[in-house]
Amino acid sequence: MLTTNLEELKRAASGGYAIPAINTQGGNYDIIRACCKAAQEMRSPMILAHYVSTGAFSGNDFFANVAGWCAKKVDVPVSIHLDHGADFAICMEAIRLGFTSVMIDGSQFETEENAAMTREVIKVARCFGLPVEAEIGQLQRLENGVVQENKNIADPAMVKAFLVLCQPDTLAVGIGNAHGYYHGKPDIHLDVLEQVRKFTDIPLVLHGCTGMDEQVVREAIQMGVAKINFGTEIRYKYVQYYQEALQKLDHQGHSWKLSQYASDALAEDVKKIIELSGSAGKA
Repeated sequence: MLTTNLEELKRAASGGYAIPAINTQGGNYDIIRACCKAAQEMRSPMILAHYVSTGAFSGNDFFANVAGWCAKKVDVPVSIHLDHGADFAICMEAIRLGFTSVMIDGSQFETEENAAMTREVIKVARCFGLPVEAEIGQLQRLENGVVQENKNIADPAMVKAFLVLCQPDTLAVGIGNAHGYYHGKPDIHLDVLEQVRKFTDIPLVLHGCTGMDEQVVREAIQMGVAKINFGTEIRYKYVQYYQEALQKLDHQGHSWKLSQYASDALAEDVKKIIELSGSAGKA
């Protein structure tokens, strides 16, 4: 069922588990189907995430329609979420298209400007009963072997100041995490989450979970992380399974057979993420 997942996130934060958020590559039906299938079978809430650059081929409206349709086909809570919205305009477009939660990412700006951007989105989103995710600590991106300067280990004092200036529904806090595959073992600063937890009970978000040590993810969840994001692992696994289907199946040019094989295989990986999150049986 299509929902905002806000109440589920609050329960997760206080209950010691998290809800998986999966990047759907712009609304790829096979990936969305895998997520909903796994969530239904394991009775877990699910967040279908959309990053605008990955929707360049299909369009933001395509994601909203396909993800929303699939969410209504299952009876566990499924939200459709704008990931890393860069500005007010894209957040408003997402709301108009029927997204059930949005993220405004002003983490590249100073605290005051970030908070001002976030407040503007919150002001509108609240009119529609939609939750807003914000971010403190800009995530580095690990693409094509290039590692950007790590600016994303947030100062807890800065987080506190940000939350005085605005009140998002969930908050991603940079702790040394990054998007993409990590080069070596990432230096994850769980102590930052521990300090943040002393002054707020807001549900926290952990981006860049692909390749992160599972024990680190579990410990972060115990510190109030209620949403764990996976994108890189999912997109690579999907392509891997599609290649396997091409090699193994007598598909006779039927693309749906390739899609079904890849989607079913990917659902098993999503189930592993659900197990890691502790959200099985929580729907």
